Amino acid sequence: MIAASPPESAATAEIVVVGAGACGLTAALAARAKGADVVVVERDRVPAGSTALSAGLIPAAATRWQAAAGVSDDADTLFADIMAKSKNTADRVIARAAADAAGPAVTWLADAHGLPFELVDGFVYPGHSARRMHAMPERTGAALVDRLRAAAEAAGVTILTNARAETLYMDGERAAGVGIARPDGEEEAIAARAVVVASNGYGGDKARLARHIPEVLDALWFGHDGNDGLALAWGEALGADLEHLSGHQGHGSVAVPHGILITWAVITGGGVQVDATGHRFSNEAEGYSEQAARVLARPGGLAWSVFDGRLAAVARQFEDFRRAEAEGAIITAPTVADLAARAGLPADALAATLAAVAAHARDGTADAFGRTFAGPPLAAPFAAVKVTGALFHTQGGLATDARARVLRRGVPVANLFAAGGAAVGCSGPSAAGYLSGNGLLTAVAMGYVAGGAAAA
Repeated sequence: MIAASPPESAATAEIVVVGAGACGLTAALAARAKGADVVVVERDRVPAGSTALSAGLIPAAATRWQAAAGVSDDADTLFADIMAKSKNTADRVIARAAADAAGPAVTWLADAHGLPFELVDGFVYPGHSARRMHAMPERTGAALVDRLRAAAEAAGVTILTNARAETLYMDGERAAGVGIARPDGEEEAIAARAVVVASNGYGGDKARLARHIPEVLDALWFGHDGNDGLALAWGEALGADLEHLSGHQGHGSVAVPHGILITWAVITGGGVQVDATGHRFSNEAEGYSEQAARVLARPGGLAWSVFDGRLAAVARQFEDFRRAEAEGAIITAPTVADLAARAGLPADALAATLAAVAAHARDGTADAFGRTFAGPPLAAPFAAVKVTGALFHTQGGLATDARARVLRRGVPVANLFAAGGAAVGCSGPSAAGYLSGNGLLTAVAMGYVAGGAAAA
C-alpha cells in the first residue's frame, strides 16, 4: 500500500532498509559506513531470505583472491559474460553497474567487516570466462547471511525482526518512510529520509507467476516465502517503471524427494542428465537455470544427474552435497549396469548414452545438442541423483538507474532505492539469460551501491 506522510507518532531513522537478506544487509552496512542512522525491517524472526537457501556464490572480478590463484579477470569481462548469456537482452545499465561494483563490494566486506571470502576452485560455471565465484568457507548462503547480520549488528545497524513492511509512505515525489505490522497485529511507522527496498521478488505469489511466468507455475518453489511481491505491489501502486517481469532463475537439479540443491559442478565437469528412458535430452552445459523447464518437461518432471567419483569429490566442497550424500540422495555403483539397476533406469540405454558421451569427451567433438565435454570421460565409481526442476527467484522488478534509484516514467525518485530481487536484475526476460550467480551479484553489488547512494 502507498500512503501519504507517516503519522507524527512515527519513529525516525535516516534510512530504512526493507529486507535483511544479503542485499538489505549489504545496503545497511554501506550506508552505515557513511555515518547514516540505519534501521532494517525484516518480516521473519531471523534474517535469512532467499540468500540462506542459495549456495552463497558471488561472482566478482579483479579481486585479490583471483590474483592469488593466478586468475586473470576484470569487470569488462564479467559485463561481457552477463550480456552474452542474456543474448544482449539484460538491462545494460544494471549489468554494467553490478559488474563494476561486485569486486569492490566483496573486497570491502572482507576488509571492513571480516567476511572470510574464498575463491571457489576446481571448475568454472557455465557462461563465465574465469573462476570468479566468491563464497564463505562453508559454501552456503546461510553462512553468508549470518556473517552479514553479525557485521551489521557490530556496525550499529538496528535490525527489527518480526516486522513485516506493508506501507510505503510518500510525501509528494519523495519517499518518507515505511509502515510495518507485527505478528500480533500491532502497526508501527518509521519516518525516514531515504528508503531502500530489498524485499526480494514475487516467486511466492502464484497470481503474479500465472500472469508473468506461467511456465513455472507448477515448478517446485525453492525460494523463500518472503518473495511475496511486495516491491512489485508498491511499484504498481506508485506508477514506477517495471522491467523484465518474465525473467527468473530456475534450477534443474534439486534432489527428489530430499529437496536438496545439487551443485551444477557435477554437470560442468562432464556429468549429464538423463530422463526415465536413460537418454539425454538437452545441452546441460548451457546453464542450470534454463535446465529447470527442460527437466520439468520430462516424464514425471524428473531426471537423473549422472556423474562419477571424480566429480563427487569436487562437489563435496559444498555443504548441500555432503548433506545429500548423508541423507542417501546420491546413488553410487561400481559399474554402469549396477548404477542403472539402483536408479531403476534401462541398463542398455544408459550404457549407450554414457558410451556416446565418453567418445565425445575423448575425441573433443560436439554432440547432437552442441555440447563439448571438458575433462576425462566418466569412470568408475559412477554416481547419480534423482532431481526435479525448481524456481528459485524472479529476476524482474522495479526499474532502477545505475545508483539503484527507482525510476518512474524514466525519472529517478530521488530518495527511493531498490536492489536485489526487488529490482530488475541483469538476466533479461527469460530463464536462459540467467548467468550463474546473477542473483547474489545484484544483491551484493547493487545493495552496496544502493546503501552508499542512499546515505549520500
